[in-house]
Amino acid sequence: MKKSITAFALCAALGAAGCTNPDRFAAGGAGAGGLGAGADGGIGTSVLDPSSPAYFQQAVGDRVLFAVDQSTLNDAARAVLDGQAAWLISNPEFTAVIEGHADEQGTRDYNLALGARRANAVREYLVSRGIAGHRLESLTFGKERPIAVCSDETCYTQNRRAVTVVAAGGLTS
Repeated sequence: MKKSITAFALCAALGAAGCTNPDRFAAGGAGAGGLGAGADGGIGTSVLDPSSPAYFQQAVGDRVLFAVDQSTLNDAARAVLDGQAAWLISNPEFTAVIEGHADEQGTRDYNLALGARRANAVREYLVSRGIAGHRLESLTFGKERPIAVCSDETCYTQNRRAVTVVAAGGLTS
């Protein structure tokens, strides 16, 4: 049963990860030439390179989903976060920004606070798994950055999330 839950969580995370905006990081992005990748031995961006952000996003999983009006981590979320923690421990040159998001239901202020609680729940879990707090930053977007735009539960489910964005080097703030 646990293997089924883990397999489902991995499939859900990979499916949701495919919905991200490939231009998210502009010129420094995970696309061709992004993050200093290239033949010069820079940080790789291939999904096949276990030390690359692309691998983290696609194979480990960069997001966890939440129930309506909740910021508590379920078993599937903890399984993804355990993988994130293991990857971050193996790749100490990376830092992470954890983005908290909400669906479109509720007020802007409520959803900003909910997104903050979700990002903080993920950050606290990763710290409890051995990631140094100075390597992690939490940020809320509330309902301002949906990945699915429609007014039904299929979109709401995808938008109730926390996304871990990894980058080489220190945090900006």
